[in-house]
Amino acid sequence: MLQDWRLFVPKTVTVLRQGYDLRAFRGDMIAGLTVAIVALPLAMALAIASGTTPERGLITAIVAGFFISFLGGSRFQIGGPTGAFVVIVYGVIARHGYDGLLMATMIAGVMLVAAGLLRVGTWIKYIPDPVTTGFTTGIATVITVSQIKDFFGLTAAHVPADFLPKIQALWDVHDTLNPTASAVAIISLLTILLLRRVAPKIPGFLIVTVVASLATYLLHLPIETIGSKFGGVPSTLPAPSLTFWSWDKVHDILPSAFTIALLAGVESLLSAVVADQMTGRRHRSNMELVAQGIANIASAAMAGMPATGAIARTATNIRSGAHSPVAGMMHAAFLLAFMLALAPLAYYVPLSALAAILMVVALNMAELHRFRLLLKTSGGDRAVLLLTFGLTVVVDLTVAIEVGMVLAAFIFMHRMAQLSTIEGNGTGTAGARLIEEDHDDFADNRPPYVPLPDLPKDTTVLTFRGPLFFGSTSALKDALDQIGPQSQHYILRFEEVPLIDTSGALAFGDFLRRAVADDATVTVCGARDRVRNNLQQIIDHGLLDKIRFAPSFEAAEEALRKNCAVNGSGTNG
Repeated sequence: MLQDWRLFVPKTVTVLRQGYDLRAFRGDMIAGLTVAIVALPLAMALAIASGTTPERGLITAIVAGFFISFLGGSRFQIGGPTGAFVVIVYGVIARHGYDGLLMATMIAGVMLVAAGLLRVGTWIKYIPDPVTTGFTTGIATVITVSQIKDFFGLTAAHVPADFLPKIQALWDVHDTLNPTASAVAIISLLTILLLRRVAPKIPGFLIVTVVASLATYLLHLPIETIGSKFGGVPSTLPAPSLTFWSWDKVHDILPSAFTIALLAGVESLLSAVVADQMTGRRHRSNMELVAQGIANIASAAMAGMPATGAIARTATNIRSGAHSPVAGMMHAAFLLAFMLALAPLAYYVPLSALAAILMVVALNMAELHRFRLLLKTSGGDRAVLLLTFGLTVVVDLTVAIEVGMVLAAFIFMHRMAQLSTIEGNGTGTAGARLIEEDHDDFADNRPPYVPLPDLPKDTTVLTFRGPLFFGSTSALKDALDQIGPQSQHYILRFEEVPLIDTSGALAFGDFLRRAVADDATVTVCGARDRVRNNLQQIIDHGLLDKIRFAPSFEAAEEALRKNCAVNGSGTNG
């Protein structure tokens, strides 16, 4: 029980118990300031790309960022709005309005808290790489297309949320291109990429935002800014409120809430794993989910957006010398100070420069090298990757993840089933795989009986290899049917069977029932405790009482020889 309790202790408590001095605080202050400088323009850009106002992104980074660091299970996690949520948030707002987004965020927060308390954090690691790479690359593609309007300064009364109609709508207004906005966007994009190459420690996002804003103000550039579109950024935080809640909308909101919760959980734990790899520390996955849930509930109450762990900002935090979660809390405090003091200056930030920033974010998210690598792997992984990617772009992220996971599960089961084999003196060529479904079931495929030396007459030894589970049940039944009860004695070797589930045990029980009905003796040898327990739980006890269990093949041979000697049976030797 003590170990269970420790799983839900925030890393902040651990750090303070171990000792926290002035030197560590200075390091956290510097790291927090560095990350806040990176997060300031990014939070506004992500909010605008998501179809809402820039202050929503700042509120999310401040409120959710604080709680994720304060209560989280990682020492270095930085939380806030991320590019992964852009597609989801935009779609939810388009379907349910901003109040619907706040409801979905709060429900997702409750789901994350429940998932953490139920220890679901240890399961999320089973989401396969082709699924995560497929949907992150798909999201990056959608973000890139969504920024074309602001990047080129296009004028459009309405741009649809769906991918293909959006491309059509943007093409219809391509003649409204603003050369000045395009020039600002292209210069901003090239500047960020150049700074990342020659001076990676310089905050390129902030430099580009400040310079582009100054140029817009001083040169009176005819381009759209935060002020001209949104009226600026408020310099205060709103009071907590739940006026957005409507019980009538809960049913319609649930699918979106589930998607937000799933993506928040996956991305936050991926970010925590990256932090562990960079520092050698270990995070508490379930406490991290609880913290993410509380942070999203708080963000919704403060009129923010969904939040999760941000991999790039977390890595920046570590490289800047962070020692503890205090760095993440200081990042939130610095962002609050920036919002209070510098909000009026945000009026002149050009949307084309923010679009360039998001283009870079999308490029980082895409992980093109990983995408290309997975394209070179097996056909099954390629299918999962491309299907998840395509559905994310064309249909919906929720559908993409669901279909990708189902397809990946079927492919995994198929691969596991192929590992299952049966070998024996009466089953044909040793090492043959379980019989496929397309074998000729009109012919008598049973191989001739091959006597074994030094064993009683009419003895068949069957060696089972691999997991016997529902994915291999059909092939298992076919193989056992082909063998048929053609011997008086069976030794069934289970040394290399790691598991057997209900379906496998039932199929195996059918064979045992036929063998016993023909008065054949059956000895199961080398079965692991877990396999034997499953057999005993599933197969009828009256049948099991007629089966012998032996610890090894040698013990089974010896017992069978003795039994046949008592009954007067000879050997084949």
